Formats: sequence, C-alpha cells, structure tokens
Amino acid sequence: MQHAPVARPLLGAALSAVLALTAAACAGTGGRDTDADRPVGTAPPPARSPAALPSAALPPVLTPGQARAALITGGDLGEGWEPTRGAATWRDGVLKATAERPDCRRLLDVLYTEDLFGTDAATAPRATAALDDADGGAQLHYRITSYRADDIDRTLAWLGTLPGTCGHFEARAARGATRDVRVAAVTPPDAGDARRGLRVTVRGAATGPGDAGEAADAVLTVDLVAVRVGDDALSLTNGTLGEPADDATRAAVEAGAARLTQARRQGRAQV
Repeated sequence: MQHAPVARPLLGAALSAVLALTAAACAGTGGRDTDADRPVGTAPPPARSPAALPSAALPPVLTPGQARAALITGGDLGEGWEPTRGAATWRDGVLKATAERPDCRRLLDVLYTEDLFGTDAATAPRATAALDDADGGAQLHYRITSYRADDIDRTLAWLGTLPGTCGHFEARAARGATRDVRVAAVTPPDAGDARRGLRVTVRGAATGPGDAGEAADAVLTVDLVAVRVGDDALSLTNGTLGEPADDATRAAVEAGAARLTQARRQGRAQV
C-alpha cells in the first residue's frame, strides 16, 4: 500500500501521452476522422491506373471552323466542278458489293462508305466536301479527319498492301451479280508527311436476276488517296464511269494539303 502513490503519477503520464498522440492525429486530418465520416458501406474510391487517366499524348483536334477552312472547293479542281447535287448512281449500282477476302471486303466498304479511318466517334470526319464534274460525270468526295499520327500511318500502310493482296478479285453484288475488281498503286503528289494512293477498277462481269444492265456493263474507276499532315489527314475518292480525271485528283491533294497545313499553323498560333 505504500507504493500506490507512485503508480498514480505513472498512470497519469501514460494517459497524457496517449491524449497528445490523439490530438496530433486529429490535427493532421483537420480534426476529422475521414473513415468515420464516410457513409456506412461506402468503400474508399479505388486508385485509377495510369492507363485509365487521360493521355497527354492525344493530338490537338482541329476546330470545326479550322477543318472547314482546310476543305477544297470546285475552283481548286478546274472548270466544270461544282458542289454535288447528290450521290452518283454508280455508288449503289457498282460499289455496293462484298468479297470473300477480308481486306478486299474492307476496301469495298471504304469505297462505298468513305470511312477510311474507322466508324467510331474518334475517327469521325471533322469536315467534308462533295463535288461533281458537270461535264465529265466524275464525283469527288473529300474528308478531313483528326487522329493520332501512328494510327493514320497504320491505315496508310494497309492501303499499300492492297495491290498485293487484292490486285485482282471477284466481288458479289446484290442478287448474285459479280464484279471484276482490280487494284493498282498510284503515286500521289509529294504533299504532307505521308501519303498513299490506289486506283480501283470495278467492271460488271455478269448480270444476275434483277441486276440493272447499266451497272453490269459499267466500268467504274475510283482513285482513293490519303495524306497525313501531322495528326490530321485528308482522304478523297474520285470516281467516274468515264476517263479518270488525274489532274483533279492531283489538284485536290496539293490544294488540300496546303490548306490543312495552314489551318494547323493557325490553330497552334491561337493556343
């Protein structure tokens, strides 16, 4: 019993130390116990992996106004070109077909839909133009797309493989009509950072039940060209049932690449 007075001061010192540590912990959290304040049954938010965070490497996207400013016009192509009055009849009559080989089938889809770089929102065209040659009957469709340079280059590389994998193949249209398709490489003007071009010739080889005679006998020539300028691309198809207008394709690529380059410079200057 004589030692009890000594124990009480020791116990008091220990309690004081615990209270001091508790006060320090509360001060470090602003006086709040974050776990206690969280609703019952709510887990703390999971940490986001680096892959889930927005990528700083995403390319800047042209504004709609900048993309429209980079479009070509009929005046760039020469006399006789004007804004289109509607899709050419040969798009459905000749191009609406399929093929057994996946790459050849994809090529036909690209020619028909114009979606060279994909169909999702990320690859939707920033601006489009469609022009008709009133005299020669050709139709030129033109698009500007903003995308990653590496992804654009992969598409250009795929185009470069098609003369080998789809140089000559048979396509099948509606109701059994067959089409004889030939694919050859063409050399676009030296414009932009990378480029690729094809010439696709589609001939109606046979007539199936109900197939239009005009489509079966038609020989359609379509030039497909794509050019990358930084993280943007221009793509075009120039098709005709007559003689291909090489000068129009060349003028569209040269004028379009120059305009797209200028639009990108203005965009950077405004940032």
